[in-house]
Amino acid sequence: MTPDELEYVGFWLRTWAALIDSVLLLIILVPVLHLVFGPQYWESEALLQGPLDFLLSWVLPAVAVVAFWVYRQATPGKMAIGARIVDATTGQPASTNQLVGRYAGYYLAMIPLFLGIIWVAFDARKQGWHDKVAGTVVVRKRRGGVQAVHFGSK
Repeated sequence: MTPDELEYVGFWLRTWAALIDSVLLLIILVPVLHLVFGPQYWESEALLQGPLDFLLSWVLPAVAVVAFWVYRQATPGKMAIGARIVDATTGQPASTNQLVGRYAGYYLAMIPLFLGIIWVAFDARKQGWHDKVAGTVVVRKRRGGVQAVHFGSK
């Protein structure tokens, strides 16, 4: 697809995609955590209940998300809205290093009251801080009179 056939994906569509991903993750993780740790897991005030909890609750989702990004250029939520993550300069699939950096960038983007995520709503290229750190943009097939994407440094 050429840049003229693409548009940047904005805040509300990306929020919808994130909600889809979150629900799917919960559908998978909640039963697994309940099976592994039992009902007392949900009553605990501890942030983590050991290394296995860290692995299941933090590492496994991170690996799954980055794997989807690497192999499909999108998570299921982004696929549902027809979006994909690409290199902001070339429009080609982002490298694995970019995608790992993008995932790590989410933490940076969330620390100051999610400002780096909200940034998507105001940025000309609809990039959150995690996208800027990684050099990525989120695009989809252009709809109607929306301005086409511009690849290259900005």
